[in-house]
Parts: sequence; structure tokens; C-alpha cells
Amino acid sequence: MSEDARLLSIFRSFNIYSFLALAGVVGPIAIIVADLTAAISQPGYNPIRDSMSSLVWSSMGWLQTIGFLTVGLLVEVFVAGLLLAIRGGRVFNFGIGLLICFGFGLLLIGAFPTDPIGNQNTIGGTIHDTTAKIIFIIFPIASLLIALSLRKDSRWGGLFVHTVATSGLALALVIGWLWLIEDLGWFGLYERILVANTIIWVEIMAIRLLRLSLSAPERLKKSKIL
Repeated sequence: MSEDARLLSIFRSFNIYSFLALAGVVGPIAIIVADLTAAISQPGYNPIRDSMSSLVWSSMGWLQTIGFLTVGLLVEVFVAGLLLAIRGGRVFNFGIGLLICFGFGLLLIGAFPTDPIGNQNTIGGTIHDTTAKIIFIIFPIASLLIALSLRKDSRWGGLFVHTVATSGLALALVIGWLWLIEDLGWFGLYERILVANTIIWVEIMAIRLLRLSLSAPERLKKSKIL
């Protein structure tokens, strides 16, 4: 089979699960590209010292805003794929609900920029900072509740340990974050590790859903929500 024929075959295999999965694949990439591009374009910006959100006040701040809005919207879309494709246990729906709140929080972070360092607090900046803390508290709870259903689903069981580990690391990082002072010399690095832990999980889950949608879509259709 030629390369063109193989690509055409893959495209024809796409279904609703595939497109929902692609949202989860593209979302993390969008925020990474936006963060790196804005950081590189800003003279004097130090990604180890400075927070991601502070880039909104750089010359490429609009791109950072688009990155947050894009990942928030695509996470919301991707969560629908998890809802349809995983055989959920009793707490699964609650975990999915929290993950929806996580995606909505990312939208709020993009819509309301943080306040510039040293400036007086504004309502928008307060919404941004408060939402950031809330969603990163929500995430480890959501992923852990979802993990309980992964263990019982043979198609997703291989990601159970990774999901539990992600939840534990996210919880430890957010506890440390709540006690950190933002002017520490390595706050930017700490924040990026926290974000990376989260979006890597989304990316891996999305890739699994995409592979399942292309290789065995009929098995996904047999999923049921309990």
C-alpha cells in the first residue's frame, strides 16, 4: 500500500471519537507552542524565574491568551470523548464533571489576565489567580476518580498506574505551589512542571482514545456509563 493510500485509509477511519481525541492531542501542543513562542520573543524573560501568566504583558501576550483559551476549549471537547469511551464506575461521572470545570477554568485564565507584578490588584487579576489555584486543586481529584474506572476497563487499564502517579504528583505540586512565594527565583520552572504534569496526562489519554477510535471503534460504541 502506498503512503497516499495509507493516509487515505486512516482518514476514512476517522469517526466522532477520533475528532474528540484530536481535540485532546492538539490542546496541550497549543499551550506549549504559545508559551515557548511568547517566552522566546520577550527580551529579559526568564522561564525559570517568571510565571507563564506574566507573559500576557509581553509583546506576544495575545498569543499566550490564545493558548490558554485554545487549550481550555479543546479540553472541554476532549472530555466528551472520555465520557463516551470509558466504562465509568460510580464516581466516574463526578470526575468527568470536575475535568469539565478544569477546562472551563483554563478559559477563565485566558479571559482574565493576571495583574502585572507590583501593580494594584484588579478584579480580573484576582479571578485569574484564584481560578488557577482552584483548577489545579481540582485536577488531581478528577484524574484520581477517573483512574478508578480505568482499572476496570481492559482498553484503558494500561493507563491506570500512570493516572494515579499523575494525580499524586499533581497533588504534591499544588500543595507546594500554595505555599510558595511567587518571587522565588525558580517559580516559573515550578509552575511549568505543574502544568506539564497535567497536559502530558491529557495528551497520553487523547492518544490512547485516538488509537482506539481508529483500530476498534466498535468496541468504543459498546461502552456504557454506569
